[in-house]
Amino acid sequence: MKHDPPTAVASTSHDPFPPGFFRRMDEAPDAEFYREPRFVTHIDDATIAALTQVYRELIPAGSRVLDLMSSWVSHLPPEVHYERVAGLGMNRQELERNPQLTDSVVHDLNATPELPFPDDSFEAVVNAVSIQYLTRPVDVFASVRRVLKPGGIHIIATSHRLFPTKAVAVWQSIEAAERLRLIAAYLQFARGWDEPRFLDRSPENADPLWIVYATRSGARVGR
Repeated sequence: MKHDPPTAVASTSHDPFPPGFFRRMDEAPDAEFYREPRFVTHIDDATIAALTQVYRELIPAGSRVLDLMSSWVSHLPPEVHYERVAGLGMNRQELERNPQLTDSVVHDLNATPELPFPDDSFEAVVNAVSIQYLTRPVDVFASVRRVLKPGGIHIIATSHRLFPTKAVAVWQSIEAAERLRLIAAYLQFARGWDEPRFLDRSPENADPLWIVYATRSGARVGR
């Protein structure tokens, strides 16, 4: 049975979603699941190239970038110089293998959604095909806003593959278009974001690629 996607309207609740939305088949600590490195990619080569092109278009050279839920690859364009590429992920070996990272930290966002970075640290935060694993996405998005400079961009890339035991229930019960609206709702409930935009960059005969991105507004948010 499918859940109806939440309507993106203003809310004062810190938990605007129904019980069970973020339940997972495997509720064991995530550190156990990610203990061993996985040196694999979760989208195919054509889709990786399409994602890299999106980053090329949306993230200016010289930016400070946070790769959220990072691994051993970041998919950023290799010819572009960024001032900083910080990686936040769950496996130290994967992060150390990533050649694009300038620094990294192991951090479980489901246990502690607050990001371990100062305010206004980055011009861009990216999340590649991992949003489906967040159990506290609104809290994470609020923290992403905090670490972005005003006008900074948050880019969330999604596809159709996942680890079914760790993906949250709502993600597995709705279709692709509803998933994009769900991400937009996360942004709305987190507050302090300009209107999200949507891209379909799915290559032919390859894994699909859907993008939601939004910029941090300049308005003060009292959270």
